[in-house]
Amino acid sequence: MRLAAALTGAALLAGAACGASPSTGAPDGATLYRRHCYACHALEPGRDTPAGPTLHDIFGRAVAGRAAFNYSPALRRLAARQPHWTASALDRFLADPQAVAPGNEMGLAGIADERERQALIDWLRER
Repeated sequence: MRLAAALTGAALLAGAACGASPSTGAPDGATLYRRHCYACHALEPGRDTPAGPTLHDIFGRAVAGRAAFNYSPALRRLAARQPHWTASALDRFLADPQAVAPGNEMGLAGIADERERQALIDWLRER
């Protein structure tokens, strides 16, 4: 009985460490945002940081479209090919930012796990 409880506790801790919800084991968007985005991107409307534009209301927004933010040339080139942020555009970008926008200045190397990307995208959709 103690072994089963210890194993269950270890599984919950492992899930939390990788951004999973302790109750379901599914990736948790808020945790993933804090791990991958928080250092450079705020969620409040109009609150850009020196490192990145706000992620508030990102869906449907023009790529490199916040006039108040100085985007890299790489993001401006991406905007010419991908005019708006959609779920599929975010998925591709989050998987490998350098492949999608070569030379961009994001520190994120990419999120390889498709479930994590989808959880983050779903969570951002509500912001």
